[in-house]
Amino acid sequence: MAHDTWYMKFKMRGKKNFMKTREQLGGIYSASITAYDEEGRISAAALQRVMERNLTEGAAGFFVGGSSGECFLLTEAERIEVFEAASSFSGKTNLIAHVGAISTEEAVRYAKAAMKLGFDFTAAPAPFYYGFSSKEICRYYYDIAEASGAPVLIYNFPGNTHKEFGTSDLAYVELFRSGAILGVKQTNYNLYQMERILNLNPDLIAFNGYDETMVAGQALGCVGSIGSTFNMMLPHYKRIFDLFNKGERVQALELQHRANNCMEAMCAVGLIPAIKYELARQGYPVGRARRPFMPLTQEQKDYVDGVLDKNLVAGEHFKG
Repeated sequence: MAHDTWYMKFKMRGKKNFMKTREQLGGIYSASITAYDEEGRISAAALQRVMERNLTEGAAGFFVGGSSGECFLLTEAERIEVFEAASSFSGKTNLIAHVGAISTEEAVRYAKAAMKLGFDFTAAPAPFYYGFSSKEICRYYYDIAEASGAPVLIYNFPGNTHKEFGTSDLAYVELFRSGAILGVKQTNYNLYQMERILNLNPDLIAFNGYDETMVAGQALGCVGSIGSTFNMMLPHYKRIFDLFNKGERVQALELQHRANNCMEAMCAVGLIPAIKYELARQGYPVGRARRPFMPLTQEQKDYVDGVLDKNLVAGEHFKG
């Protein structure tokens, strides 16, 4: 479908989300965890408490129900329950709903539910497992855009999907120029690819998706960053983001090194379980990550605690 057709379709609908500016969408977004109670059920109150904390710390918005939220370990009803919990912040901040699924029909159901709850946009990785063609993947995004009534943020995560958005593939070129795509969440160490995607269409925006490459993403045009560890160390990253934008690049890079020490330690023991453990240590219990994730051993806890205590800027361990 031609770019003008998609552009006019969304513009004529007068969607407030489509009219948000690059400046309104920019900033630090927490890739929200999913909180559970002691019985392993979704805890809206615990999730909202972490989100409220992140807003106080300067978050520009939330990426809800994604990888950090254990999306593919939840039932369909639970994924929508998470959207419902996060929707209490609709109108107060930017909300992006991760609606990715292998099935288009399932992704469309999530997209319709999220937009009805007041989310601004939806996001999705390429559908995986079956080796879909680029044309099939593009049709998936067009269908989500049609269902949500707004352009879709591509969650570009080839390390998990094993799908690359090659900028020489004409189907992807048409997709990026169609108006059906908001931009990309570049969870890919190949930031040159992100720059080439942005080059295809100046209206696209990009969010850095790997916490550990935030300053590099900013240098290549990201309006913001979406990160999993932002749940429990957002002020540290916001300081990096703000320093870089003020031109204080040496200071920003120094704090990025220290953040990467923390990331390296958490990845070594299991990123999602480590984030949940550290949130609890900071006074925000959110339950354990679901199996097959395993809880941290005491040795692992001590190791991660030591690295974070050494590297986070003083005062970053926000106590609830």
